[in-house]
Order: sequence, then C-alpha cells, then structure tokens
Amino acid sequence: MTAHWAEPGCYPVADGIHRIPLQLPQDGLRAVNVYALDTEDGLILIDGGWHRPDTYRELSDGLARIGRSPGEIHDVLVTHIHRDHYTFAVELRRRHGCRVHLGAAESPGLQEIRELGSNVPVSSLRELGRAGAGDIAARVHAESADEAFDPGDWAAPDHWLRPGALSLGGRELEVLATPGHTKGHLVFHDPAHRLLFTGDHLLPTITPSIGFELGVWDLPLDNFLRSLELLRDNDDQTMLPAHGADGGSVGRRARELMEHHDRRLDQIHTAVTELGPCTGLEVARALGWTRRERPFSTLDTFNQMVATCETMAHLDLLAARNTLVAEEHDGVDIFSV
Repeated sequence: MTAHWAEPGCYPVADGIHRIPLQLPQDGLRAVNVYALDTEDGLILIDGGWHRPDTYRELSDGLARIGRSPGEIHDVLVTHIHRDHYTFAVELRRRHGCRVHLGAAESPGLQEIRELGSNVPVSSLRELGRAGAGDIAARVHAESADEAFDPGDWAAPDHWLRPGALSLGGRELEVLATPGHTKGHLVFHDPAHRLLFTGDHLLPTITPSIGFELGVWDLPLDNFLRSLELLRDNDDQTMLPAHGADGGSVGRRARELMEHHDRRLDQIHTAVTELGPCTGLEVARALGWTRRERPFSTLDTFNQMVATCETMAHLDLLAARNTLVAEEHDGVDIFSV
C-alpha cells in the first residue's frame, strides 16, 4: 500500500533529491514538503517548514533515513514568505549557520510582519472590510491575536533572490519569479533533471490561495494568471510541490489552474448578474468551495476569510477588465454588471 504523501519519512524523487514531509499544526494541508538536494558541500533544502517544537526532530528523522543530518544543510531556498515555508529556515540558521535565501519581492511583506509583531493578517482584514465581511474580520482578528508570535522567526534572510541562474555546491538551478500566491513567490528549476520545485504556485489537487500576504492589494489574481502563463507549455518538467504528492506535468497543471480560474470568473460574473448590486461577501456565499463544492457557511473562520478574499481577487480582476462595475460605499465595494 502506498503511503499518503504527508506520512513522515524521506522519499527519493530523483538522483540525490529527497522529499521530506514536515507536519503542520492545525492546517487541512496536513504537511509541507521540504526537499533535500545533495551537493558537493552537503545539502541544500528547498523550503524550510514551520518552526514548531517537533519540526527539528521530524527533519532529523527524515534525513537520518538517508544517513544525513540537519547540520549538513548549507543553504535553504525558500519559495515564499508564509510561515510554513520560512520560519524553520531561520531556526536552522540559528542552530547550524546555514544561509537563508528568499525572493527580493518578499522584502516589504517581511518588514510589515516584523513591524506588526503579531500573526494578525491585517491586509486580509482590510479586504474583508471592503467585502462587507466585518463579522468575519472580527473573528479572524480575535483568533489570530491570541496566537504566539516569535519575532526571531522573521529575521531577514542572508540573501535576497532574483530571477536567474543560481549555482550552489555544484548544483545548477534557475530561479523563476511567479507572483500571485504572494508577491515574491519563486519556483526553482533543476534543468538537469527536468524538475520544478513549485512551492505553492502549482499544487497537484488544490488551487493556491491568492494574495494571502501583508501589503498593498495589486490584482494578485492577474499576477497569478500571468505566472501560470509562463509555465503552461512546460510539459517536459515534473512538479515537486510544497503540498501534495510529487510528480505530474508542470505544463498540464498550469493549464488546469488557468482553466479553473476562467470558470471561476464566469461563475462570479453570473452570480453578480443574478444577485444584482452586491458585496464580495454576498458573492462568496453564493459559490461552492473546495473540490466538494461545500457551502460557504460550512467553512471555518480562516477558510471563510480565504474564500472571501479570493472572491474579491476575482471581482477586482473582472472590474479591471471592465466586465463588472465596482463602486465604493462607506468602505464597502458594491459590484454590478
């Protein structure tokens, strides 16, 4: 029987490359994949994981299965700023002195996290307000304000990455900018093995959340679709995602996600047409969510926030394309055809 992708362990994906799932505390995603790459100098880790009490043990146990240890990691390449990818990279640097790399376009978001000093997603709360979802915003604020926050987890990286070639320990990689999930999201191409470490940009069974980050809202769905366009013809590359099983064509999955968002834009346009002038929250409530088409009311608070913000991202793109009209009333955007 094949193990579930999130089952703890260390799984070979190519010569000198292993996938290690690290558990997530209260997330439906269950785990985040980090990838260990053999080099002439030790190991590169792609994505760091979430700094939790058990994360170091989980990583150590995984690496021990191939006779390696965390002390051999000399560089961590982080795909984006979310805490399940970044914060344990910083902890590994504290313990072993490895270098941490992050996309340069994540710098403003990291600075905002450090200045805010909490896990409150203030940018998402702003979008909830614009969607007429003040009650959800209040619940999110109350829940996130109580979460422990360690400013040390958000120390600056050693190196801000930009698109282009990257050579580390004899490994030749290509860094590609794929904004949308976050402004500074990166993917890493291994041309020798025709592999793409996709972070959260391409996931095998779910659609990544759009624009869940601190900072100015700048049509994140438009950015995401443009990033998908860059990869749509890469059928000869294999996905190594941050969540889910490895494998599958990069190009095929990029096209599937583009088609999904085209359908979603059509559904949202239809919903606004049927509802008449309406808020983002009213549209979100009219849609089905997840692959199971769950009613909005059955989602927990966090996922109601994500669903409402994603609805706003689609509505904003339709307004930018002049397919819908958006008018602001007392801080709430009203959409109509």
